[in-house]
Amino acid sequence: MGAYTLSQNEKNRISVDIYGQSYSIVGSESTSHIRLVASMVDDKMREISSKNPSLDTSKLAVLTAVNAVHDYLKLKEEIEELESELKKLKD
Repeated sequence: MGAYTLSQNEKNRISVDIYGQSYSIVGSESTSHIRLVASMVDDKMREISSKNPSLDTSKLAVLTAVNAVHDYLKLKEEIEELESELKKLKD
């Protein structure tokens, strides 16, 4: 069974647990995608918390966001470098 894409007007509402708190998330992605995102956020928060047990939840959430954006930017840079290399090979 594969993932599916919703039309732009369709929204999924799903309840997820992140770091012991329940959140209701509404999005146009599949419920499995939303669950995966929530699970990855929960995992990263727990990882950071295990290394910094004195952090309060707000600081933990900010550090998790900083880590996520850092990872995103690194991947974006890698993609841009690969696209540039590919373009050079095609020329």
